[in-house]
Amino acid sequence: REKPWGTTHAILCARDVVKTPFAVINADDFYGQNSYAVLAKKLQNTAPDASHYCMVGFTLKNTLSDHGIVARGVCRVNERGFLTDIQELLKVAKTAQGAQNTQEDGSVITLTGNEPVSLNMWGFTPHIFPQLEVLFKDFLKHKGQEMKSECYIPLSLGEIVRTGQGDCAVLRTTSSWFGVTYREDKPIVQENIRQLVNQGFYPVNLWA
Repeated sequence: REKPWGTTHAILCARDVVKTPFAVINADDFYGQNSYAVLAKKLQNTAPDASHYCMVGFTLKNTLSDHGIVARGVCRVNERGFLTDIQELLKVAKTAQGAQNTQEDGSVITLTGNEPVSLNMWGFTPHIFPQLEVLFKDFLKHKGQEMKSECYIPLSLGEIVRTGQGDCAVLRTTSSWFGVTYREDKPIVQENIRQLVNQGFYPVNLWA
């Protein structure tokens, strides 16, 4: 098929050139200065051959759109701050009580809105490449004929954690996330960026 196979596939495309701990982000999301700072600090103190990974966690209710459903990786975190499980929910909608996700079979998962979620801001070492390669091959074996199936990095990382092949620290950030999922989200994002410029976090012309 012509369409890429998802975020796990995207990371694997860099396996021959990345030799040090590295970050992974969505190019169309705004994560904030503090998010990058805590992630960079963690990676600077991680050995390149370690299977110790990390992610920046955001609060679900602060990442929802008023204009439709969104996909979110909902995380379970233990008392030590490490990821124990992650569930990729593809149809999360804001509700008066928090949020809910509609499953493929029509059933509904109710959420409080306070759950930590992944927005694809990850920290990995090169040690993850062979692990992802095994998982990606297994994905192709079972879903390779499905034209719309994707191999999501939250699902791959969740499998690595559940099988004891590595751990993932969930880092907390003081920054707010925002992104454009729907056209109607654009003015909100523009205003948020304008406020950050006015507060002196960014110059008016970023490339000046």
